Amino acid sequence: MYPQAAAGGRRAASRAPGAHNICCLLTRRAHGFYARDAGVAHRKNLGLLRKIICQESTKFKNVWTTHSASPIAYERGRIYLDNYQCCISSIAQEPRILYQKPKCSKSEKIEDALLLECPLGEMLPSPSDYKSSLIVLTVQNWLLRLSADSGEILEKIYLAGACCKFRYLSWDTPQEIMVVKSAQNKLPAAARQAGIQQSVLFYLAVFQVLPLSFIGMLEINKKIFGNSVTDVAVSNGILIVMHSMGLVRLYNFQAILEQFMEQPFDLGHEFNWNGQVGVVGKYPFGLPYNIKITDTPPLLFEASSLENAFQIGGYPWHYIITPNKKKYKGVFHICSLKDNALVNNTVTVTASGRVVKTRFNLLDDDPEQETFKIVDYEDELDLLSTVAVTQIGADGKAHLDFHCNEHGILLKSIPLLESWDVTYSHEVYFDKDLVLHIEQKPNRRFSCYVYQMVCDTAKDDECSSHEKTERVFCKKGGRIFEYI
Repeated sequence: MYPQAAAGGRRAASRAPGAHNICCLLTRRAHGFYARDAGVAHRKNLGLLRKIICQESTKFKNVWTTHSASPIAYERGRIYLDNYQCCISSIAQEPRILYQKPKCSKSEKIEDALLLECPLGEMLPSPSDYKSSLIVLTVQNWLLRLSADSGEILEKIYLAGACCKFRYLSWDTPQEIMVVKSAQNKLPAAARQAGIQQSVLFYLAVFQVLPLSFIGMLEINKKIFGNSVTDVAVSNGILIVMHSMGLVRLYNFQAILEQFMEQPFDLGHEFNWNGQVGVVGKYPFGLPYNIKITDTPPLLFEASSLENAFQIGGYPWHYIITPNKKKYKGVFHICSLKDNALVNNTVTVTASGRVVKTRFNLLDDDPEQETFKIVDYEDELDLLSTVAVTQIGADGKAHLDFHCNEHGILLKSIPLLESWDVTYSHEVYFDKDLVLHIEQKPNRRFSCYVYQMVCDTAKDDECSSHEKTERVFCKKGGRIFEYI
């Protein structure tokens, strides 16, 4: 990829500022200037990639499209279809199937998934731990670790019986601490009519990953956190408890684990707990509730925000909220975590939760011209990305723009060829030389559009949009067939 892009850079040197630097950096790398420092080499490579992406001769071409009746997910170069039964690699000139598993029953349906990657510089107990894997949660409370390349089951953990239904996976600390959260615990209608009160709202199971190990299981109880609790989340060592009327409260999650853990347990070991004898993580016993919060933990911080919208990040620490009145919907206040002072200068928050500086005069949103739908920050390339949509009659046209994060200057604009309906749900991923757009239409219809970075040539210019490869996946007899 690099030699071809560098050639494009030489041709465009007179009109693309900094393009000649690509050749210089490639030459220095070939001569071994960065051989003794992998960090320097990595930073130089990312600098090369940024220059190649932003130079004029580089284009992003729609190389592949697929449609599905089930949700489509994307994780680090892999596209998942048919409830994670089909995995397609997007790291190629044209996506290809990595594996395709037989159709699963409803009892084996996957509720959520996380990609697990090998940590650097650590000794792991199993050779399979050094390869990427997928952690999935099934509807029957099984936690499975699958090979990301073959779909083979590497580990299998039973969480709990019918007392709770686990539904969500998330990271407390990315690639280190994982949290499995249940759906909200609700009593049957007959029990509610009989006046029976339900005090336990959610269950949380906490794991350390690679090797996968059990930390603890705990309850979120109304008697401890209040009757108005509506939802809960864990992120970066913070327990986030959301209440009705927009109140958000933060607690030290690590301190809770240490203070209220009654006894540690290891996966696969026998246990005798509250009259139950079994094996930790095995059917039918599952995991013990070994963290019992008996008193309200110390409050770290609280804020009131419309619809509990709350994000925190940046340096120094700031948080973003919407004033808790309906008339302020769509308005965001950014405040200092230190003293709650409202920030009035050029600061905004990204979709990933980071706080970044921008120039609003350069990124102004004119509703009569176009509307910004997605704003994100690519930290490795230090690029601010925006998706802007222009409504043309009944259809909308979108383009993905890359801005210099420091000055807000537009560096690159990538048109998305498919129409963009603002009433649909959209996700856009930018992953090195790949742009991927997932769209959810009414009646559970999903589409995925893949764009690959190419060096513009006369042949490419002659290609029209109808010449791109379009594949439709059709299920027959439990198998997936491709129609081009």
